[in-house]
Amino acid sequence: MVSRTTSRSWLPRLAPVGLLAWVATLGASSAPPQEPLRTQTPPAFRSGVDFVPVSVTVTDRSGRFIADLKQANFRVFEDGREQPIVHFAADRVPISLGLALDTSDSMRGTKLAEAQAALGRFLGDLLGPDDEICLYRFADRPALVQSWTTDRSQLRRSLGEVRAGGATALIDTVAEALPMVQTGQRMKRVLVLISDGRDTASVTHPDRLASLIRETDVLIYAIGIDGRARPVFQPSAGQNPPRYPIPRPFPTPRGGGRGPVGRGPGATGGWSGTGGAPPPSGDPGAAPPDPGPGQVVVMRNDDRVDAGALRDLTDTSGGRTEIIRSTSDLGPATAGIADELNRQYLIGYQATAPRDGRWHDIRVEVRGRWGVTIRARKGYLAPR
Repeated sequence: MVSRTTSRSWLPRLAPVGLLAWVATLGASSAPPQEPLRTQTPPAFRSGVDFVPVSVTVTDRSGRFIADLKQANFRVFEDGREQPIVHFAADRVPISLGLALDTSDSMRGTKLAEAQAALGRFLGDLLGPDDEICLYRFADRPALVQSWTTDRSQLRRSLGEVRAGGATALIDTVAEALPMVQTGQRMKRVLVLISDGRDTASVTHPDRLASLIRETDVLIYAIGIDGRARPVFQPSAGQNPPRYPIPRPFPTPRGGGRGPVGRGPGATGGWSGTGGAPPPSGDPGAAPPDPGPGQVVVMRNDDRVDAGALRDLTDTSGGRTEIIRSTSDLGPATAGIADELNRQYLIGYQATAPRDGRWHDIRVEVRGRWGVTIRARKGYLAPR
């Protein structure tokens, strides 16, 4: 979103607090310095200043972060027109981080315990001491478990108290968490979403959520825990044809090895010895029984995480989606997000777009380096 002079009561809540301090100095060089990053009171807007903050991640061909760039290396374009960069920061800035954890029925038992352990390390060891965090859990509906705090002990207690059960209201959760994260008092605002299944309970329309994402400057990251496909019998003909037949012989890995995965037209996954569901017999190394007459074995993937839907949430904001095999992989995944947040560049420019209520494209380029990948927010929705 864009910080603007306005009488609307909600806009100061939505504008980045730390960045507004810099904006206030753009038109009056003699003004006294603003309070540093921890300020809790939004400074006043200065007339005529429209400031657009952009967090930028730059990686090389191997996916390694490039951390030695200068302001002169960057160019930023709004609607195809280059804009002067009025702020640049290469050092880590404090973060307001919202964490939303899926606690639906599929997360019961070991999965929830592993997620709590990994997130405990993420909150305690990988984030900065000045970062503030709020915590949501979601099943049938989202619930705010912990409001903004820097107290890591309190966060661990709140995280340890969550229990699993219910459906999955993923879209509703993002729609409720975004305004909360936007009230954060740090210079960068981030929402990290962790889920192991598809949305089965939300009432928020996806178009409404897309508008909410475009109206904020929150970076959204998602970690999708790949669901377990389960083999079932279905009629080979009729109104509900199977997605794809499992090639025979059915994979039967032993000793923890990963077997081949059966795939066919329309397939989105399959069973293997380590990441998928065991056959109906319960023996992880046994093949399922042969189907009866007129039946085929199919893999039901209805409960698997929808990676495409998660990327729709994250990519416009400048964040990303990572798909992992199990909750035991949450540690490396959250460490990767923390490392990325630590290595991002923060640039800002003074917008020239009118208050037209329209979407305005943002494009960031890096000059002087070849073969780099740049990830940043794709634009903003201007207020009227």
